[in-house]
Amino acid sequence: MCCPLDAYGAGAEHFIPDCAGAVEIPHARVLRVERDGTLVVSKGQALRLEGIRLPSVHDKAVYDRSQAALRALALSGTVSFTAVTPMRDRYGRLRAQGFGQAWLQVALLERGLARVQVSPDRQECAPDLYEAEARARDRRLGIWSMPNYQVRTPELLAGAVGTFQVVEGPVGNIGRADGRTFLDLGDKAGNRQGMTVVIGPQDRHAFRDFDFEDLPGRRIRVRGIVQDYRGRPEMVLSNPMQIEVLD
Repeated sequence: MCCPLDAYGAGAEHFIPDCAGAVEIPHARVLRVERDGTLVVSKGQALRLEGIRLPSVHDKAVYDRSQAALRALALSGTVSFTAVTPMRDRYGRLRAQGFGQAWLQVALLERGLARVQVSPDRQECAPDLYEAEARARDRRLGIWSMPNYQVRTPELLAGAVGTFQVVEGPVGNIGRADGRTFLDLGDKAGNRQGMTVVIGPQDRHAFRDFDFEDLPGRRIRVRGIVQDYRGRPEMVLSNPMQIEVLD
């Protein structure tokens, strides 16, 4: 369901889906967009668009396109911002969904100018964001035409340590030790051509309703920062919405 912004006062903004939470800042004028994507509105309030990851500044061409698109979307009229708890990041910025003439996150994703990044403590509207990303990926728009941003298999993660990646592969063994859950993705345990997906003990509660036993043999897509553990790629997940079951 969507709620029109007329409920919060007159305006031309995009309808707001229920998943986005309540309007915290209605009909705001965005004064500027910072280089890291932070939006600054009147009275100096700073906001971060929740649920997406913009291209790296090191990929200048696509970074410049993303920044230009975000500025055009955010500065073309008023924007209303919604949020759910926890609402602010460690820098005090409001973690928001933005709705102007378009839903800002969805518009960037559909153009291939951002990727979905689900936070440990927030997952609002994740299915909508994934669908928008998939539309751009299927059409190879924006970042999805670039080798550095392609969906990778676990066997193709050489040189990816320390970077945010989207990885697909079949689930092999599932193990548990010291309160952790381990998924072998792409190959057998101990083979350096695969990847290990780890859910730590501090995140077990978030996965309490997730059916790990249904995963062996199925293909999944995960996303997060690639780490190295004794020569084998590893990705630590903290939110079940970081896992997409593909078949």
